[in-house]
Amino acid sequence: MNEVQVNSQGNVQSVDFTSQEPMQPQRSSQTEMMVTRQAQEVQVAMLAAKKFPRDQVVAYNNIMRACQRRKLAESSMYEFPRGNEKITGPSIRLAEAIAQNWGNIDFGFMELEQRNGASQVMAYAWDLETNSRQTKLFSVPHIRHTRKGDYPLTDPRDIYEAVANQAARRVRACILGIIPSDVVEAAVDRCNKTLREGYEEPLVDRVRKMAEVFEKEFSVNISMIEKYLGCKSNAFSENDFVRLKKVYRTLRDGMAKREDYFEIGLPVTDNSEISDPFSGGEKKQGTSKEGDKK
Repeated sequence: MNEVQVNSQGNVQSVDFTSQEPMQPQRSSQTEMMVTRQAQEVQVAMLAAKKFPRDQVVAYNNIMRACQRRKLAESSMYEFPRGNEKITGPSIRLAEAIAQNWGNIDFGFMELEQRNGASQVMAYAWDLETNSRQTKLFSVPHIRHTRKGDYPLTDPRDIYEAVANQAARRVRACILGIIPSDVVEAAVDRCNKTLREGYEEPLVDRVRKMAEVFEKEFSVNISMIEKYLGCKSNAFSENDFVRLKKVYRTLRDGMAKREDYFEIGLPVTDNSEISDPFSGGEKKQGTSKEGDKK
């Protein structure tokens, strides 16, 4: 279909609207400059990595020293229950510390686009020295899942936090995919050793005292704690003890309520069948009122 138009000079011309040629988007000069700058930054980073390669001995020692910091050790592992077992592994914080001290690694995530109520995101980790690269493309729906149901996210800040939360897991996987596995295992062992150091009492005694404090100050029994941590008390780990300490500080400072963490009203376990690990392994024998009179 043609349409007659008059141009600025007053001349009549025919315009064909049936043409199937797509209109090519024009890049602005600012966009071209950004693309060129990013390409140059990547080239400079790769040249610098080749010119100043990492000393693996120094990098390894730096990682071990970083894992001696208690704050990093306390956040070095993630744990969550799945069925009758507990899934655990290096956290994003430990992965970032390893990558930073290993050197010559570019990692992060970028949001590619937002469309149809979801964000398309790419997480990556790139060893500029060996040119080893891990990338993961995934979609993050703009939805928040709660116990009361799902609701859409409209606030840009909420959307960014949802994207960043999902991207952190992929970035961690990308980093751990290019770092030698023996270095990661050594870092995990060093963090566990840091958590054990500084305590003269065994873990079972420390957790028992912590449970007594929760019972006395917040009326939270051991069954509620086990429900929150997702495992029985005899399977508590150092990371579980760290989580309890964080919850205690939060409740003590009034930043949250006990209902935010624990299901109030859980029944106490029957100690006549299962021994309480916090009582030294002794079973409590029930006595009748007639026996008491005797």
